[in-house]
Amino acid sequence: MLSLITFVVLLSLLWTSMATTMQGSVTTTTWGSVNGQEVKKFTLKNQAGQEVDVISYGATITSIRTPDKEGNVADVVLGFDDIKGYLSSNNPYFGATVGRVANRIGKASFVVDGQRYNVSKNIGENSLHGGTRGWSMKVWNATVEGNSVVMTLISPDGDEGYPGEVKAKVIFQLCDNGELRIEMQATSKKATPINLTNHSYFNLAGHTTNATELYKHVFTMNADRWTVTDAESIPTGELRPVKDSIMDLRNSTVLGDVINEVPGGGYDYNFCLPEPHDHKKVSFVAKVLHPSSGRLLEVHSNQPGVQLYTSNFLPEKNDTGVLGKLSASYFKHAAFCLETQNYPDAVNHENFPNSILRPGDTYNHTVIYKFGVEI
Repeated sequence: MLSLITFVVLLSLLWTSMATTMQGSVTTTTWGSVNGQEVKKFTLKNQAGQEVDVISYGATITSIRTPDKEGNVADVVLGFDDIKGYLSSNNPYFGATVGRVANRIGKASFVVDGQRYNVSKNIGENSLHGGTRGWSMKVWNATVEGNSVVMTLISPDGDEGYPGEVKAKVIFQLCDNGELRIEMQATSKKATPINLTNHSYFNLAGHTTNATELYKHVFTMNADRWTVTDAESIPTGELRPVKDSIMDLRNSTVLGDVINEVPGGGYDYNFCLPEPHDHKKVSFVAKVLHPSSGRLLEVHSNQPGVQLYTSNFLPEKNDTGVLGKLSASYFKHAAFCLETQNYPDAVNHENFPNSILRPGDTYNHTVIYKFGVEI
């Protein structure tokens, strides 16, 4: 008979094995360097045959491999084969964690507690995605904790013109039910606007298939209003109902049936989740289906808005395209982004949700990208 101690040890080993199986695994490799700083790549795997690659440069998702209804695995996000691609001017924030403020700030200026701050201009007279060298362009500290990858960054006071030293953390976890959970957190020593997002470019048919397959995707969005913008994509302050407009995606809509009717050559607008909004609750944001493969993406988040972007600014088909993974060329409408977020330029609009993080408070942003199949 087994002794009690032996039994306890065996039970502990069995539990550890079961926990590892249920939680999946994470492997780490070196993926080059940036200005002498090592860049690490982490591969998260689960028991559903899904894998996610994340690098510490920009806390960036570089690959998501997931099976279709026949079991055929494809990489469903756009990206590059090496660090040089992510450092190039051709990188449109593929897969990156964007901050300190995602999306646009009008005139690259805002007032907090009576003091005006001017941040870096990198899109005309405005600021986009944190400025000329935002968080997507920095090497984060990264470690493996259990079945999660944890990345941290310290943004100094005055970084890109923003006030306050900010400590940021992003946690990536791939669950066996197909959920890629991303937790974004931040604290600040001074009052400062914060609005983080993940900027992955998805094509559920596979990253090489471009608009031909993207137009077949079926979208359903949990949004009853959208933020109206001017010619420079800066919000006017108007929140307009989607009803009876091309912005109404509340019912299943084939993208190819509507995309060419959208002002600006495709979607690049913030959609507002129904009110009242509870930032402590994770709510349904969107569902996207690629019918022929059966691949399905569901998005849930605790944020009040989501930017639907259909890669309108990638090169036209008659151009050379952006050279991506496996020598694939990416063109206009090659993918879609669902960037959960606060409303763009919220710091300059009193009728938008608060975007100011104050000392002693913690910014918490949860987004879940759940991958599966619909038979």
